[in-house]
Amino acid sequence: MNKPRKQRTRTLADAAGKCLADAFSRQGFASAELVTHWDEIVGREIAAHAEPMKIQWPRQAPSGAPELATLVLRVQGPAALEIQHLSNVILARVNGFLGWRAIGRLALRQAPLQRRPKHVSPPAIDPQAAKDVAATLTNIVDDGLRNALGRLGAAIKRT
Repeated sequence: MNKPRKQRTRTLADAAGKCLADAFSRQGFASAELVTHWDEIVGREIAAHAEPMKIQWPRQAPSGAPELATLVLRVQGPAALEIQHLSNVILARVNGFLGWRAIGRLALRQAPLQRRPKHVSPPAIDPQAAKDVAATLTNIVDDGLRNALGRLGAAIKRT
């Protein structure tokens, strides 16, 4: 009798990878890394105002000479002029990431960015409030534990 094979657990990245690769390839991206690591490739200052939309690859010329692609960027309106001035820097960084001179020019489209909202860290705990809460915990002998519980209590009171 044949034993049923165990199904190995698949990560979300494995399951969604093919679907995302198809979606990115329809926009001209050979890999999703140019989009997912955009802020690391061009820098946070540029990524705060521009994001890649698609890569337009030219049709093969009859002479057989390869032509360079165009990277289409979505840019916030007021920052478009600055991004245009930084186009040589962006092209150098993107081509450096790709490992070859694939992109020859940028095309800018003024539109609101569709980036993910950044995680906002909670405000710092007031040290005086933490000391006040720790002072009420007289039956705890360990100072480190008492201070930690004081910070926890101050954070709970704050919310």
